Amino acid sequence: MPTSLPDDRNLRIMLWVVAVGFFMQTLDSTIVNTALPAMAASLGESPLSMQSVIIAYSLTMAVIIPASGWLADRFGTRTIFQIAIALFVLGSLLCAWAQSLTVLVIARVVQGVGGAMLLPVGRLSVLRTFPRDQYLQALSFVAIPGMIGPLIGPTLGGWLTQTFSWHWIFLINVPVGVIGALATVRYMPNARLPGIGPFDLGGYFLLATAMVTLSFALDGLAELGFQPAVVLMLLIASLGALTVYVLHARRRKQPLFPLRLFRIHAFSVGLLGNLFARIGNGAMPFLIPLTLQVSLGFSPIKAGLMMLPVTAAGMAAKRLATMLIEKYGYRVVLTTNTVLVGIVIASFALIAPGRPLALTIIQLAIFGAVNSIQFTAMNTVTLKDLGGNTASSGNSMLSMVQMLSMSLAVTSAGALLSTFQQGIGRHSGMAVLPAFHTTFLCLGVITAASAWIFLQLPPEVARGTREEVKQAGEI
Repeated sequence: MPTSLPDDRNLRIMLWVVAVGFFMQTLDSTIVNTALPAMAASLGESPLSMQSVIIAYSLTMAVIIPASGWLADRFGTRTIFQIAIALFVLGSLLCAWAQSLTVLVIARVVQGVGGAMLLPVGRLSVLRTFPRDQYLQALSFVAIPGMIGPLIGPTLGGWLTQTFSWHWIFLINVPVGVIGALATVRYMPNARLPGIGPFDLGGYFLLATAMVTLSFALDGLAELGFQPAVVLMLLIASLGALTVYVLHARRRKQPLFPLRLFRIHAFSVGLLGNLFARIGNGAMPFLIPLTLQVSLGFSPIKAGLMMLPVTAAGMAAKRLATMLIEKYGYRVVLTTNTVLVGIVIASFALIAPGRPLALTIIQLAIFGAVNSIQFTAMNTVTLKDLGGNTASSGNSMLSMVQMLSMSLAVTSAGALLSTFQQGIGRHSGMAVLPAFHTTFLCLGVITAASAWIFLQLPPEVARGTREEVKQAGEI
């Protein structure tokens, strides 16, 4: 651990409760990926049509996150954190019980509602409980399990699936959640914000509509099988809801996300970069285990183990990200590294039977390193110029965009994979490998092209300080 715990026993236990909540949420973002083929076989579905299991979770989180802070301020951090754990455990039980893909997707929505509140409400509880001089130290501590979750998620998911069944990737949440809920009652203060204003329900509805209709439009091209006219109407509805929100926010005194945030140039560029640059790298945790299992015949646990180099190299590269940003600045690092990420993603089109395993492991490690640099630099440049009353809303918007981009990444990957699979005209075994290859190439081009967004940063943008990068790493 990089930091020591406070002397007060109650505060130490509260930190552990929040840390476990972070761990549960981040673990379930990745543990499902290696179990998708087994789920598909159990539910009588095609492995290539299981992206809705991931999309339902991440899209629900994107929709709920904007409301989580207001709910905690209004009803208390302990109350909302308890509700979040209860919903997360309930959703996990429903996932394990699901007998069809439809029921599983609905259960993932319930789980996503709980997961969406665990992260921001837990962070807010730490902020409200600890003095300012201890806040960063406390947040650094609770962030460690959140980093461990993605590290062990794919491997743990593969092991549970192969040793027991895919149901256990959800059932393991139940005892942890019950203990966490009991500890929350005893050790977490119910901090509230007195005099909080009314919630911007109209603005929230408009943004939620924009996100959901956009995701359904993209998924309609693949899994849902919508007609082109329906997809077009959904896209128009998404753009329309976003436009109306802008008009709404101009008139309202306290909108959900004030438009003045977008007057901060670095924030605007960073937010757009987070949205589009993540479409490629956000799809990789979904595509890689699926490619290895469906096309190359890897077992679930072996596919999970193959994801370890990604996370291990990513954690090791965080210090390198700090050095690069301090030396070259955000504009150079982000434009160069975004192109590198795109090239590495496209290089996965070289995966083929008989290829030396060591080459694939090196390839995965390189991807993990450049991906980590990308995330750290994007988070830092987005938040670096926020302050005062813009910090909270800006941080919340970034969290929302990150989860939305994860949903759009998997949706886009599924749509591309389905389109290329239909073009090939075959549906199983090695014959689908060219569809994966073409999907990797397309996602690589999309990612590399998004480097243009970061070129909009002025050359004189200040180089990142070590403290800025450290804070971004806790998000």
